[in-house]
Amino acid sequence: MLEIEIAATEEREIAPSRVWDSAGGYAPTIGIIGAVLGLIHVMENLSDPSRLGAGIAVAFVATVYGVGSANLLFLPLAAKLRSRAHAATRRRELVLEGILAIQDGLNPRLIDQKLRGILGLEASRPHRSGPAAAPPDVPPTAPGAGREGKVRCGSTA
Repeated sequence: MLEIEIAATEEREIAPSRVWDSAGGYAPTIGIIGAVLGLIHVMENLSDPSRLGAGIAVAFVATVYGVGSANLLFLPLAAKLRSRAHAATRRRELVLEGILAIQDGLNPRLIDQKLRGILGLEASRPHRSGPAAAPPDVPPTAPGAGREGKVRCGSTA
């Protein structure tokens, strides 16, 4: 049930990126159309050389605007939206894995390891072993020291 909801939410979140992808695909075409219209304007004014420059400028500017808007605005925006949608989906899947592990009755430390492994955080978690793991009020060499810092009864170590 949650898998279906996660997939549907991802689909809904990716939809805007598709719009911007399409805009990025059509923008150069619109620029070329502008270039063609500018060149048509140039052809109309072949008899008047002083007006040729304006038509050629329109043709170049339209092409630059089309290609520039696609590559500098639309396509990067689409990629950013798609990246955020995938990251949100990954977080939801991670939560689902945690819920399923709790439901299966796994040990909390095992759940932690599993979720950190999914995230790739194995090396970033400090391991609690050795003298640093002992409570600060108990010397690490105290014989029979328990977790609460009390000496266990009957220990002969």
